[in-house]
Amino acid sequence: MRELIIGGARSGKSLLAERRAGDSGLRVVYVATAQPLDAEMSRRIAQHQERRRADWGLVEEPLELAAALRRHAAPDVCLLVDCLTLWLSNLLFAGDTASGAAAGETASCQRLSGAIQALSDLLPQLPGQVILVSNEVGSGIVPMAALARLFADEQGRLNQRMAAVCDKVTLVVAGLPLSLK
Repeated sequence: MRELIIGGARSGKSLLAERRAGDSGLRVVYVATAQPLDAEMSRRIAQHQERRRADWGLVEEPLELAAALRRHAAPDVCLLVDCLTLWLSNLLFAGDTASGAAAGETASCQRLSGAIQALSDLLPQLPGQVILVSNEVGSGIVPMAALARLFADEQGRLNQRMAAVCDKVTLVVAGLPLSLK
């Protein structure tokens, strides 16, 4: 079973994902994509860590998500990926995509497209359960800055790709889940 849980910031998507992982009856491995690059992000990471159950495994992987999932997937495991949005940001800033967009260039990042393709191809093949958490950023205005527009476009494409290969898609708004697929 593959599930994509999407929603806005502070919508309750991570809490729902954690609840579903805990209720799965499987051994849970939390796959964290965040990097503590500043004090505020370090506090957010600490809040997530405090909330997680002590018996859950943890894999920290900011870039090579498909490889990490391949290594840790098993029939008796629920992989909880939190979150695809930070993974996408990490990929954008790991290559030349972000600097090109900021300079007004139409950027294309092989690493980004290759990583998304690898994840999309891998998900249907994995044993066990996978829960992906991702932000829905397409409901607001079109950003003014080129880099912000690039991010919103890529996030929308990533969510569409993941929704296509997931068995279940849930939108969370104000803590309330709405089944989309």
